[in-house]
Amino acid sequence: MKPKMSRRTFVKVSTAALGIGVANASLRSGAAGADRPVRLGLIGVGRRGAGLLGILLGMPGVQVPAICDINGQHLARAQDLVEKAGRPKPEGYANGPEDYRRLLARSDLDAAVIATPWDLHTPMAVCAMKAGKYVAVEVPAAITLAECWELVDTCEQTGRPCMMLENWSFRHDNLAVLNMIRQGLLGEIVHCHCAHSHDCLDHWFFDPQGNIRWGGEFLVKRNADQYPTHSLGPVLSWMDINCGDRFAYLTSTATRSLGINRYFAKKFGAEHPNARRHYAQGDIVTTVVRTDKGNTIVINYDMQLPRPYDNRWMIQGTQGLYCEARQAVYFQGVSPRYHEWEPFGPYQERYEHPWWKALRDQAGHLGHGGTDHLELRLFVEAVRHQTQPPIDIYDSVVMSCIVPLSELSIAKGSAPVECPDFTRGKWQTRKPTFAVV
Repeated sequence: MKPKMSRRTFVKVSTAALGIGVANASLRSGAAGADRPVRLGLIGVGRRGAGLLGILLGMPGVQVPAICDINGQHLARAQDLVEKAGRPKPEGYANGPEDYRRLLARSDLDAAVIATPWDLHTPMAVCAMKAGKYVAVEVPAAITLAECWELVDTCEQTGRPCMMLENWSFRHDNLAVLNMIRQGLLGEIVHCHCAHSHDCLDHWFFDPQGNIRWGGEFLVKRNADQYPTHSLGPVLSWMDINCGDRFAYLTSTATRSLGINRYFAKKFGAEHPNARRHYAQGDIVTTVVRTDKGNTIVINYDMQLPRPYDNRWMIQGTQGLYCEARQAVYFQGVSPRYHEWEPFGPYQERYEHPWWKALRDQAGHLGHGGTDHLELRLFVEAVRHQTQPPIDIYDSVVMSCIVPLSELSIAKGSAPVECPDFTRGKWQTRKPTFAVV
């Protein structure tokens, strides 16, 4: 049996293998060192925020001097979690919805980690950058075009990085596929399909008793792909979006809304208020993006009908393709049988990304199969060394802008809608940096 790596050895090896980005950083301050503590302020410690906090407390050198949540129970639970991890009790901020500003005004914080409802992400991230903090913000980073531009402008003006925490970009399989693409196995990429197919009615949009949660409020008032980033995250790096190509325009089409009403009628009876309520959100949204190069991406929103979880990633190039649903690949002239799939597993092992070579045995139990640990670890090390995090502001808003653009296209009868160039032309000369080690 292979001996287990000690925690101290793992920390040293994984930090090196993560390729933290020090060498190709654009934001080095020169003062940061390998042993420098990273002081984080957390804003929002509900279910998701508490999960992030638990992972962060397992990392060396992470300190949490302050936590903000308007829910006193959430705040107390998070403070207790920090103390149980052997750190001092963080100062709590719970004095109304604007109290996060007092937290961000502190001089003893290097970064803010934001895990609040969607409509609070941008104002909190902007405030944090203006206060001189690095920012890690949950998905989507923005829900309007104005917010997307505000994030970009603030990031450029302050020089403070803002990373959206799109964890599926860091998945073991997706990073192996990225390696395969960069090593030419698929040839030139021309098309990709992706989806977020996840029935969230009884645990996210509504609670088990049928009460509407904050996420469900968005289903009442908007008809859009409201959660595109988990499906789209890996696709950005696979297709070099913002690095030689960009989204040119999109069209979106929504089905009628039946799933929510049927769910409530079946579980709580036809007279339940939520069974009779009107929901703007269509059950399925299909978005087709055309890029400047002429490639296409199909994105599906599918979160309110009964179904198992699925992302349905498929990427196709001139030499072959990968299909996540089949866990299979086909490469012309390489696959053993003509026009027959072969298993993806051996390729994932052969093209495993260096990040996962360091983490696969140690972080598999730490949030979404280790992806949460990996993305947070990379963010923490970027803060520690004052370098650019792996997902920058341009990728963050390009993923997020699908929300308002799909809404606009649907409202216009599935008309084409132009996608803004948030890089202001820099996409033409930018080189890929995500997962380059």
